[in-house]
Amino acid sequence: MRIFLALLCCLPLGQKLSAQNHEIMKDPFAHTYSIVARDAKTGEMAVGVQSHWFAVGTSVSWGKAGVGVVATQSFVNPAYGPNGLELMAEGKSPEEALQQLLAQDEGQAYRQVAFL
Repeated sequence: MRIFLALLCCLPLGQKLSAQNHEIMKDPFAHTYSIVARDAKTGEMAVGVQSHWFAVGTSVSWGKAGVGVVATQSFVNPAYGPNGLELMAEGKSPEEALQQLLAQDEGQAYRQVAFL
């Protein structure tokens, strides 16, 4: 059985690791890990998150049956979840949906996000 996995861990899109040292980020051990996965045989998808931040799953992990999953972390833009799922439901590929949202986001350099 082949399973596709994407793991997000502390590397902002298009930026060096130093982008994580944003002014509001004082704790060097404030790490969040997210994973999106798809079972190649059944097509089932899942998204999971681990963090020391309380209730982080309410803003990081998103999914919609028959459409896909989204994980967005770091300096979260919570609109990525519902908007990304809506774009994929309309027929855009995960890559197209992600690129469209990034193009509209002034804070894109600080985002960590995966669409599947």
